[in-house]
Amino acid sequence: MSEVKIAADVRSSFGKGAARTIRRENKVPGVIYGHGTEPVHVTLPGHELLLALRTANVLLSLDIDGKTELAIPKAVQRDAIKGYLVHVDLLLVKKGEKVTVEVAVETEGDLAPGSFLVENVLNTLSVEAEATHIPTSVTVSIEGLEAGAAIHAKDIKLPSGTTLATDPEAVVIQILSAQAEEPAAETEAAEGAEA
Repeated sequence: MSEVKIAADVRSSFGKGAARTIRRENKVPGVIYGHGTEPVHVTLPGHELLLALRTANVLLSLDIDGKTELAIPKAVQRDAIKGYLVHVDLLLVKKGEKVTVEVAVETEGDLAPGSFLVENVLNTLSVEAEATHIPTSVTVSIEGLEAGAAIHAKDIKLPSGTTLATDPEAVVIQILSAQAEEPAAETEAAEGAEA
C-alpha cells in the first residue's frame, strides 16, 4: 500500500459559492473526520489528490497546520460529465488500527476448454485490514473451472493480516456455459413463410 503526502489547508468558508471558488483555484474541498473528533473542513491540491486517488484505498499523509494526520478516502464525488473532483470525505486512521474497506477482485488463469463465460457477481470484497497495510486487490484463480462452478467469498485467499467482512457464502464469481440462441424474430419469420 502506498502512502502519499499532501498538504491540506483548513478552510472556514462553506457553501456552494465557496466550493466553486475553491475548485476554480484547482483545489478540492474536503472534510476529515473520525476518532470521535469534530469534522475538519479542508482544501486539498486538486492535481495531487487526483493522482493519489488513482491507487485504490490510498493512505494519505496530510500535513494540516504543521500536524501530520493519516487518512483514507471514504467518499469521493466527481463531476458526472467532466470527471474532475468535486468533494472528498477522508476518514482519520492510526497505524495499527483496523479499518473496513472495499478491495477489487481480479481473476487469473484459463477456464477448461469449451465455451464458458466468467460472471463477476461481486467486483469488490469488503475486508478488514490494518490501516497501513490495506491490499489494493485480491486475485482469484479460475484455472480449469467449468460451467456451473462458483467461487464464494470464503474460498478466496486473503493477504496476511486481512479478514473477510463480506458474507462468506456470497458468490463472487460463477462460470456459465455460453449458449448460442437463435433470435426469436428470425424463427417466427421462417415459420410464417412455411405456412
